[in-house]
Amino acid sequence: MGSMPSKIGIVGYGAYVPRLRIRVEEIAKVWGANGEAIREGLMVEEKAVPDHDEDTITISVEAARNALARAEIDPQKIGCVLVGSESHPYAVKPSGTIVASALGIGPDYTTVDTEFACRAGATSMYLCYGLAKAGEIEYGLAIGADTAQGQPGDALEYTAAAGGAAFIVGKDPLAEIESYVSFTSDTPDFWRREGKQYPRHGSRFTGEPAYFRHVLGATKRLMEKTGYTQKDFDFVILHMPNGKFPTRAAKILGFANDQIRQGLVVTKIGNTYSGSSILGLTNVLDVAKPGQRILMTSFGSGAGSDSFSFLVTDKILERRDKAKKTAEYMARKDYVDYGTYVKLRKKLKV
Repeated sequence: MGSMPSKIGIVGYGAYVPRLRIRVEEIAKVWGANGEAIREGLMVEEKAVPDHDEDTITISVEAARNALARAEIDPQKIGCVLVGSESHPYAVKPSGTIVASALGIGPDYTTVDTEFACRAGATSMYLCYGLAKAGEIEYGLAIGADTAQGQPGDALEYTAAAGGAAFIVGKDPLAEIESYVSFTSDTPDFWRREGKQYPRHGSRFTGEPAYFRHVLGATKRLMEKTGYTQKDFDFVILHMPNGKFPTRAAKILGFANDQIRQGLVVTKIGNTYSGSSILGLTNVLDVAKPGQRILMTSFGSGAGSDSFSFLVTDKILERRDKAKKTAEYMARKDYVDYGTYVKLRKKLKV
């Protein structure tokens, strides 16, 4: 066991978003007046679509390679690999072992796949933080990635997207994890039973008792725990199932639009589920300055939120440009029509 380091946080970070996109209006056009009514309330222009050779594992590997490039550490020093997703390619076989093998990690590491709807990536980061803080590992790799599905015609189809982010957590961070709280309850707002292709949701039930109760609750408790006020945070990232929910939640919490704008990536790439809030974080880290403070609150249906306070260090300046930035992935895109989208997402059964 190593000594107990005083400062633990994000040593390296990386993002990956597939190139393919479908415009939300293209989906709405297929479903007529009802589709247009759904589209208007989302504040999402388009979403990322995985190509035929992309899945949660390939997304995880690409994001993690970017994180390693920024961290500049030997992969053999990574003692824990946690891959958070609700679209793991295998029902029984870990994604983490494949990811670790592709990155040259092991065999002296532990891995487990995590799942808590859209919350799993953020929670994985905290678990790595705890192990590193305790001195049990030198570095941990936390990933959140998904290739989310939505039933044809359902509201989820307009936003369920693909993408992910990865974080190497340990000593000498570019963003110190200052504080963390969790807010969790048994709120069944969204679920997918074994063997079912598409998830189901409680419609309006997903709003107030699920998303807003937990996101607001976790964020308020973090601020109470730290003593920070709204003005102490330069950037604020709230889980993004669409553009409307985090914008409204930020307003309720007393944050300004300028604080949430950089992290609000959902409008351009959709809801990447386990990658949602943490892709917002990578986009913020791409522009944040030393001494700036970041608040991030995740959300996962079922339901729970993790809220973090990060303090950016001067290490960001020497590591940020060592890998492709989130905005670069968001900017590169090729559009597909609904027919191609349906084929790629295997929505047609033959």
